[in-house]
Amino acid sequence: MTDALVIVFVKNIKLGTVKTRLAKTIGDIGAFEVYSELVKITENATKQLEIDKRIYFSTAVVDTKWQNDFKTVQNGIDLGERMLNAFKDGFKAGYKKIVLIGSDLPDLNATHITNGIKALNDSDVVFGPAEDGGYYLVGLSKPNTSIFTNKPWSQPNLLNKTLQELQKLQVSVSTLEPLNDIDTYEDLIASEFYKSNLKLQEKIQQLND
Repeated sequence: MTDALVIVFVKNIKLGTVKTRLAKTIGDIGAFEVYSELVKITENATKQLEIDKRIYFSTAVVDTKWQNDFKTVQNGIDLGERMLNAFKDGFKAGYKKIVLIGSDLPDLNATHITNGIKALNDSDVVFGPAEDGGYYLVGLSKPNTSIFTNKPWSQPNLLNKTLQELQKLQVSVSTLEPLNDIDTYEDLIASEFYKSNLKLQEKIQQLND
């Protein structure tokens, strides 16, 4: 067991349930193809880490993903409660530094995650800001409930509101470099991930011809 833990939140890759905003432009199959690629990037980024990992799926464990790591299903009514419960599990198991990431970041690599863990040597909390006003990574060096309760999930003021609350509570916070996730068609076509993936471009074009 390592003293640090990486939690990965993964939506089960099911047609019609992933990247629904993107699907409005490129269709359910296109969104399915994009999200499948993003999950591969996330899996590859975490595979390089010599740190314990726990993979939390949205509805059911998928044995073919993260084959040698602990896998379970998210538990909670909303995203905040599900993340809070995952952190509680990690601290209860004895981990000292925990970071949680999503699985829709085309530019995520092992260094971002490692930097998040390192930041917890000096800070209570670390965030990786997403360009849409949320965050792609959150890390804690001790339990904190306030981050995950009564928050405007999926809204552009999520990170700002959370940071303001933590400042009032005098919680020390570090931030990493911002990254952009893929939520819309505009996000997709502007990303290097898409521009450099000719196979994916062909699939999307064929589906939308």
